[in-house]
Amino acid sequence: MLIEDTEVLAAVLPVEDFKAHLRLGRGFTGDTVQDAVLESFLRAALSAVEGRTGKVLLSRDFTWRIPEWHNRAGEELPVGPVTEILELALLDADEVATTVDPLRYRLHRDTHFPMIYGRSAGLPMPPSGGSIRVRFSGGFGPSWDDLPPDLAQAVMLLAAHFYENREATGLGAGCMPFGVTSLLQRYRPMRLFRGAEL
Repeated sequence: MLIEDTEVLAAVLPVEDFKAHLRLGRGFTGDTVQDAVLESFLRAALSAVEGRTGKVLLSRDFTWRIPEWHNRAGEELPVGPVTEILELALLDADEVATTVDPLRYRLHRDTHFPMIYGRSAGLPMPPSGGSIRVRFSGGFGPSWDDLPPDLAQAVMLLAAHFYENREATGLGAGCMPFGVTSLLQRYRPMRLFRGAEL
């Protein structure tokens, strides 16, 4: 289970740039009347792009819970890029947490496949019936300017698509546009299994 502990602040979202992208009129009283609506479309597009790519675009903190490690030597984190492990804790069956000394693990930073590795004896195991909690920070950066230009453009295009098709109730015109999927293609994690690309 992956939980978002902090959210993207409204001040970080490029609402004014989005207005320009949509070519909305300016200079009239009540210019900000649509800001909340435009912000909601930017957030929806941001979420859709993150879901499609497995990338955290703007910096925030997460909590990840798993019952056990798949590999005690190293575990792939659910999203990337990850900038810092804030806490690794082992929870017993009663949800009582024991924080693991940071010297017992390390973060391997990678845009697609960030990993947490154990040192010497490997990653520590939780008690019987317990679980593992990893708190971490991820994202390309705290501001919109930290995003790779193609990802920023994909969010803008998709937010505009959502805005222009906000009354749609079915598939077809409401699906992700080809231009957006093209921009996202190189950010989608690629795994090779026995010669097959997934």
